[in-house]
This record gives sequence, structure tokens and C-alpha cells, in this order.
Amino acid sequence: MTTATATATTDERALAELQREHGAALLHFLLGLTYGDRQRAEDLLQETLVRAWQHPEAFEGPYESMRPWLFTVGRRLAIDARRSRLARPAEVSDGVLEATPEPGDPTERSVAALDVRQAVKSLSPEHRAVLAQIYFKGLSVVEAAQVLGIPAGTVKSRSYYALRALGRSLPGYHRSSSSKSARSAAPSATSA
Repeated sequence: MTTATATATTDERALAELQREHGAALLHFLLGLTYGDRQRAEDLLQETLVRAWQHPEAFEGPYESMRPWLFTVGRRLAIDARRSRLARPAEVSDGVLEATPEPGDPTERSVAALDVRQAVKSLSPEHRAVLAQIYFKGLSVVEAAQVLGIPAGTVKSRSYYALRALGRSLPGYHRSSSSKSARSAAPSATSA
């Protein structure tokens, strides 16, 4: 190829195929990262596909699927967009303020991330592998089963028990919407 790599872009057909194959799953993932804000999620999806278009070398990677690469790029773009919004004051109405989740202390989030990493390391290799495929790589249960070479039911079972083990090893952490799990984890905190 005689053009410089800085100007090389992904073939439009390959990009269209990428969007057909992974677009819906990526949009669903980004909706979760944007707290259900479809407009933001669609913007992030479009920016992720632009990055794929700008980086044709990503298609030549050693992996079988582009999904992990797309999800990583999408997640990083979502993080950057959130940091950008938090870094500058925005003009908002009261309705927007009521719907916006309260940002936590960055130090607490860092400590929580370290605690979660340690808890994940305490899981068995089989449970860690399942969580890595489903939650970190964004694969479906069927896709994870194919990658790991185990039945889909085993993937579901291992993810269920892995999440329960994480809940027991992280008794102080809970989502505000899952107060029941926080109450069931509380006795284990007093016995430790």
C-alpha cells in the first residue's frame, strides 16, 4: 500500500459488517454505561465505529472477534465523555439534576475497584474465566460457552455462584437498587 498508515481507513463493507454483527450488543452495553440515555449511547456507538474506521489494524488482531476491541473502545469513550462532563460545569435545569446520579468520591471508587479486583482474584479459575468472558469481554452466555468449551448451563451456573461469592467477599458494597442483597450480606460482615 503506498498511502501512509495515518490516512488508511477500514473498508466500508467491513465496517458495515462490523456494525451489523456487533452494533446491537454494543448499543445495549453503552446504554448501561450511560444510565439508559439513548442519545448518548448512540453517540458513543457512532464514535466507536469511527474509531474502528480510523484503525484498520484492529481488524488484523490475533482475536477471533472484534467485540472485545469494540467494547473496550466504547467503554473508554464513555469514561472520557463522563469525565469531560464532570470537569466542566454544565447549564442544566432542575429536571436534569434530579435524574443525574450523584458522583461518588474518586478515592472511594479507587479503593472499591481495588477491593473488587482482590475479590475476583479469590475466585476459582473456572469462575474467573466465566466472569471475564461475560462481564469484561461482553460475550453472551452462548458465546462464552463456545469460547470456554463448556455447556451454556454451566456458564450460567458458574456466573451465578461466582457473583454470590463476590457478594459474600464484598459485604460492604451494594447497589442502591439491591438493598436486599446488602441486608443478606450484612451478617457475614459482623462474623468476620
